[in-house]
Amino acid sequence: MFKFLRPYTLIMCVLGIALLLGACGSSGSGAGSGTVGGGGEAGSSSSAEASASQTGGQESSGTGKTVTFHAGNGDVQVPEHPQRIVDLTNFYTGYFLELGVKPVGILEGAMENPYFEGMLDGVESIGNEPSPEKILSLKPDLIITYTGTDGIDKLEQIAPVVAIEYGKKNYKDQMIDFGKLTGKEAEAKAWAEQWENKIDELKPKIQEAVGSKTVSILNPYAKGLYVFGHNYGRGGEIIYGEFGLKAPPEAQKEAIDSGTGWATISMETLPEFAGDIIFTCPWSGDTSDPNIVYDNPVWKSLPAVKAGHVFQLNPKADTYNDPVSLEAQLKFISDSLLSVK
Repeated sequence: MFKFLRPYTLIMCVLGIALLLGACGSSGSGAGSGTVGGGGEAGSSSSAEASASQTGGQESSGTGKTVTFHAGNGDVQVPEHPQRIVDLTNFYTGYFLELGVKPVGILEGAMENPYFEGMLDGVESIGNEPSPEKILSLKPDLIITYTGTDGIDKLEQIAPVVAIEYGKKNYKDQMIDFGKLTGKEAEAKAWAEQWENKIDELKPKIQEAVGSKTVSILNPYAKGLYVFGHNYGRGGEIIYGEFGLKAPPEAQKEAIDSGTGWATISMETLPEFAGDIIFTCPWSGDTSDPNIVYDNPVWKSLPAVKAGHVFQLNPKADTYNDPVSLEAQLKFISDSLLSVK
């Protein structure tokens, strides 16, 4: 039920794509695209990584060569240097931007990420539920989506499709994989190295400032609160992963040790999940009023609230855990934690 990090499904587009392809013929993806079929069944649990094999004869908008990329939907022949990527994920857009490979089309959610400001010139929004007409009009040579997305077989008739299983790999390994996918492996490794250097510099300062205090990530929503862990954005990758800070025992058990990365709780159980330091923001997945939580006496009685150790995340940006967003989060989270007395 909890698929808020998955893309909007393309179930309404499947029949439309089939009809359009019938009308446009096999060249509907344009001269710059490569067409691949039989990429494997959607929903496979294998993660995406590039192999070293290389083939020729399949036209792409880059070098004309293709490479075999092992994705969640099987082994896919992709352009060696894809030039016209359509990204249907929202949450992987920042990887391509950091690598200097600007997609031609992305979902509206990614367009609204304030951390991408100034990086999206020439990129088109394909809305939240992209139409087949829009995808075709962009003449992609590569489409990025998630495993389990409806209609992958139809998308494969437009261009090669790489499906990624969200959260299968940590963001540094995912960055390296996308570097291989786009012919930017050196740039990907350089980013990972400079990121680790920043963490090495900051981590001892953060751990000294925080000491034995626990940290929670809490989002109000219509039916209570979400508690987030180490791999679902909102700074969890930095707080728990890179800085090695502690969550309250119940949050550790339910949102981290469980492997899910999140848990739902009620107001009644909130004190068990609330740390000495809290990062929070309204839940962007519904229209509920977050003040139902923030004005509640249970919330106001929390030690972190009384001490002023509550820090507001950005609901339009901090759900993301791509390299561009993580760079911005790192500064905010570090400054916040260093301010704790």
